[in-house]
Formats: sequence, C-alpha cells, structure tokens
Amino acid sequence: MIMQARNVTLTPLKAEDRESFILENQRAFKYGALEEFGKRDEHFEGDGEIISRETIEKCLAEDEVYSIRADGEIVGGLAVKVDSEKRRGELELIFVFPEAHSRGIGQAAWKEVEKFYPQIDVWETFTPCFEKRNVHFYVNKLGFHIVEFFTWKFHSFQPPADAENDGNYDDWEMFRFEKIIR
Repeated sequence: MIMQARNVTLTPLKAEDRESFILENQRAFKYGALEEFGKRDEHFEGDGEIISRETIEKCLAEDEVYSIRADGEIVGGLAVKVDSEKRRGELELIFVFPEAHSRGIGQAAWKEVEKFYPQIDVWETFTPCFEKRNVHFYVNKLGFHIVEFFTWKFHSFQPPADAENDGNYDDWEMFRFEKIIR
C-alpha cells in the first residue's frame, strides 16, 4: 500500500547537499526515461544522462533551488526562476525520488512554491513530448496548460548544443506549459 506523505516542505538547498541533488536528479530523470523506453533509450544529454550535470549546475548557479522534504526526509528537489517585476516564474526542474512516486509529494511541493511566490501571476515550464508522466503531472495534477509545441520544424528551433548533427531532431519535440494564477 502506498502511503501519502503527510508533511511536504521545501528548504533552500544546502551546499553540502549539492552533489546529492545532482545525482538524485539524474537518477530520477533516468528512471522516467527507462520506464518509458526501456534500456534502449537514446534520449540522453551529453554525458550519458537524461539531464546533464551541466544543465543541473546551471540551475544551481542561476535559480532558486530547494530540497523537497516529506515528513522531514529529503525525497526530491526543484529549481525555479522568478521575475517578480514581470510577475512571471519558470519551473526549471522538479524531481521526486522514484521510490517516493505516487504519494502526492510533487503536487504538495508545487503548492508550497505557489505559497512562497504569491506575487507570481504566470508560471511556465517545458518538457519533452516523450515524458508522458511529466505531461500528466503538469496538466492533470498541477493545473498547467499546454500553450506551445516545439519541433525541429518550428521556425525558431535551435538544436541543443550537444546534439549530434545527423539532421534527425525528431526527439527534440517539446511542450511549453503555462499556469495562470490570477
């Protein structure tokens, strides 16, 4: 029987938890891809990970980063970028350890984000189209709406810097989501 987490909180990421945050983030993203595609997955960023260390470190350097705790124990993390002047925010990344999935932790963590940043009117996030679990989570659990679809045929498409240039960018299809608070 899966137990719901009773007390989900966000705490600013501590310096000593930085390496664990990176590794657990990569583990959670890899778990999602392996669930979807099995061991034959080819949706990896440069260093053999679904999300590269470089991508995560960029979030750590530029965003507001939190550990997600359930009943006091770290079970995930998230990073947000906030522009209070424009009243817009971006969910850069969110992950919950695979063994803590399906307990309402991600949804409860997002509710905490909205409490932390009541000045934000519009939140935005992106996810690859193949991440069906993420699409379900953002739309059905958090109340985001798909507002844009990016594909390699899209007029402003820029392939990722580490993408191999074989001309086949079919895997780089992305959804952009928005959640309007007010």
